[in-house]
Amino acid sequence: MSSTPSNPEVRHNPASGRYETEVDGHLAVVDYTLEGDRMTLTRTFVPPELRGRGVAELLVRAALETARAKGLRIVPQCSYVARFIERNAGYQTLLVG
Repeated sequence: MSSTPSNPEVRHNPASGRYETEVDGHLAVVDYTLEGDRMTLTRTFVPPELRGRGVAELLVRAALETARAKGLRIVPQCSYVARFIERNAGYQTLLVG
């Protein structure tokens, strides 16, 4: 298996409500829904072949940075997203109060 590219491309796929990237032929995603000014991050999926390689973090950061740029508030339904925000204080201001 080849190594993860240092900067894999993250694509926003609004029609599917997700951010996605493909590494070594495997698709990883973070799913979301939008309601008003709230982005609910519902699920993060990284195939077993890619786990432990920073792919989930890359996807979640892309979603959170988009939310920040658009003035959206975050509802972290996904446990990975909730832990990520808890550990990265810079994103805590995005949480719905």
